[in-house]
Amino acid sequence: MILHELISYDVLRLIWWALLGVLLIGFALTDGFDLGAGTLLPFVARNDSERRTVINTIGPVWEGNQVWLILGGGAIFAAWPQLYAVSFSGFYLAMFAILFALILRPVAFKFRSKREDPAWRSRWDWAQFVGGFVPALIFGVAMGNVLQGVPFRIEHDMQIFYDGTFFGLLNPFALLCGLVSVTMLVMHGAAWLQLKTEGHVAERARRFGIVAALLTVVLYAVAGVVLANFVSGYAITSEIVRGGASNPLVKTAVMQSGAWFANYASENALWVVPALGLAGSMAAAICLAVRRPAAALLTGGVGIAGIIASVGVSMFPFILPSSVNPSVSLTVWDSSSSHLTLFIMLVSTVIFMPLILAYTSWVFSVLRGKVDSEAIRDGKGHAY
Repeated sequence: MILHELISYDVLRLIWWALLGVLLIGFALTDGFDLGAGTLLPFVARNDSERRTVINTIGPVWEGNQVWLILGGGAIFAAWPQLYAVSFSGFYLAMFAILFALILRPVAFKFRSKREDPAWRSRWDWAQFVGGFVPALIFGVAMGNVLQGVPFRIEHDMQIFYDGTFFGLLNPFALLCGLVSVTMLVMHGAAWLQLKTEGHVAERARRFGIVAALLTVVLYAVAGVVLANFVSGYAITSEIVRGGASNPLVKTAVMQSGAWFANYASENALWVVPALGLAGSMAAAICLAVRRPAAALLTGGVGIAGIIASVGVSMFPFILPSSVNPSVSLTVWDSSSSHLTLFIMLVSTVIFMPLILAYTSWVFSVLRGKVDSEAIRDGKGHAY
């Protein structure tokens, strides 16, 4: 038996669907608090010393955290090439805006301290805000558009065409999802700042975090109601071939009201996923209120994981539905790379993922404890 046949094609596809979700959640849990802290920077810090304190909570870790975004993009490219082709070309301007904001963040880290002029530093602090807020918003907007279906089509020669526009992405439901993304990452960033700082910064972060956590609960619940009543889902109407060749043109599918809740209706246990999104966010608000930042960071992370996972659970087996022609929608079963490619990638993941997790854990262990604002003001050691 050939080695890669030890795991069947359909199982490998399911594993990589789950791993894609893990990578997205990993990015939200790690780089998410960086984005949230950057968004909060102009509001929780009132003077230069306080702002330097906030910046130094994320400055040493943001590059490592952003590895999860690179891993996610690489996984999409290698495991789901058609998904990569549609999303990275159709959402080109949105992706450019995200990249611009993410590139602006390290520039702000480096250039802020080049001059002591308050106006100069303030401008770079607002650049940090842009670097946190814009990606958080657009990631959520993109998810909202995926739930509604993306206007792409695939011709019989397998050429892919995107028929939408950038401003078409900014529809009401997508913007609602964008707000959910912003509030949940601000909640996460606030918990991080309360954990890593003290005094006025920690107290302001606590208050903003409570509001953000409660807004996350409300907006996520509202998005669920809108999704159930006003957004059509998608359903496959032909026989599902789980282990066949990757060709999205061989099936038929339709838009169908309430289809995104069909999986929950067939498996009631799946309701635990969105329940974790609501319960984790509410628990984070409570933990922030009683000044338990570590617990708030943990429970908020559970809430974020539940919110992101609920999208995947709702859409399964779809990964990118087409609003132009539902039958060419990309699913777990018909848009993956080859059996051998998925197997080789899985072996690589089994080898290298534990190393990444071990290194990340070691870094956070070394950097544990609060940022010493007095040391920053006195110029002791390296500080942003």
